[in-house]
Amino acid sequence: MSFLIRIVFAVAACAIMVVAAVLLVYAPYSAIEESLSGGRPVSHTLFSAVGYLIVAIALFDVAKYFFEEEVPAQRERRTAADARRGLTKFISTIIIAVFLEALVLVFETSRENVSDIVYPALLMGAGCVTLISLGLFQRLSASVEKDIGPEPESGTEPPLMDSNEPGPLASGPANR
Repeated sequence: MSFLIRIVFAVAACAIMVVAAVLLVYAPYSAIEESLSGGRPVSHTLFSAVGYLIVAIALFDVAKYFFEEEVPAQRERRTAADARRGLTKFISTIIIAVFLEALVLVFETSRENVSDIVYPALLMGAGCVTLISLGLFQRLSASVEKDIGPEPESGTEPPLMDSNEPGPLASGPANR
């Protein structure tokens, strides 16, 4: 079953990369085509292309996350710290994409219809809430890791201490 799940993640990551690659090609193509046809102002066309490029980069990063975190067989037995780092990278990519898209929407709406600025502002607020949530998650998980200590490596037993050896909290000259 684990092999099947890894295959599904690999196929999904490849599909996401194909969509991202199409967007990377489509963005400049559409900007050039619309600029030459004179249908819309160049600034609007460029903002639209930037939006496509932002989404494409975010999609590439999501696919990269799948390939790094979900596809390899050895990643099944990872520590909580590894999972936290992987999730942080993934959510950080999403947050950056949300903030960049909100910024592009702010510029677009400020030129067209200022009364629609509420929607980009809500998107910016959603990005801020997500960023604060990520910070809270990092803080709580790091404090739990500090309190509990690092997880032992899978397949290895903790070394047995000789009763004559000082423990890790001993403060003798040999431990300094």
